[in-house]
Amino acid sequence: MRYSFMSFSCPELNLDEMLSLAKRLGYDGIEPRIDSGHGHGVEVDSDHAFRREARERAEEGGVAICCVATSCRMVLRETERTLEAIDLAGDVGARRVRVFGGRIPEGMGRDEAIEVVAESLRSVADHAAERGVVVCLETHDDWCDPEHVAEVMRKADHPSVGVNWDVMHPVRMGFSTMDTAFRALEPWIRHLHVHDGSRRTGKLVPIGHGDYDHRRVIELLLSISYDGYISGEWINWEDPYEVHLPRELATLRRYESEVGSFGKGCMKR
Repeated sequence: MRYSFMSFSCPELNLDEMLSLAKRLGYDGIEPRIDSGHGHGVEVDSDHAFRREARERAEEGGVAICCVATSCRMVLRETERTLEAIDLAGDVGARRVRVFGGRIPEGMGRDEAIEVVAESLRSVADHAAERGVVVCLETHDDWCDPEHVAEVMRKADHPSVGVNWDVMHPVRMGFSTMDTAFRALEPWIRHLHVHDGSRRTGKLVPIGHGDYDHRRVIELLLSISYDGYISGEWINWEDPYEVHLPRELATLRRYESEVGSFGKGCMKR
């Protein structure tokens, strides 16, 4: 398993500081969130010199820039911005770009929305393939139901289009269990966002102390030899990054070790 964290954990850090932090704590990658005022500087308006240096710094340090996280909404056909993000990702060496489906506009039905999102993804997919990038639709906002996302994937039908499985949202919204979400999305899972929380309070809590079974997530991923990144998304958490980043990584690696020792013969439920 490869682990990363989003820049929401440390928005004040510049790119060098973020890469150094990841290296020191044992993370394999980082995920810059663009258009959020974070200090990393990886943005669509960053110049070619910065992009080249960012890629070199990551490669030299052995910490990947694994994904460029955007807020591009496919149901609103925000494809030009997505193409810019794809180029940014390609330039800095990121193999994934995260996009949203977005809130479905008033008057648009679900079936039409699925067609629009699939069409938007198809329209950027060939360029993504040329840049060595996979565009990943997140289980988020009006797209928390894994069956809706799976239908988009079937219609988009392109190897450079995949899913960013945010493991919390389908369960939080009552659409599925971890198992049913995984089974629906399995063919297209290319990136993950993880974070535990309390359904009662809506607040983040340490992994293993909330309502979302991350140990089962690790079991399921190991059952398919998942080789992408598992990225922690901890937004505005009151726990400082020097506290929560090592703690959450230790828990995830412990789950991986325990599940690996137990073996893969007991994966199915």
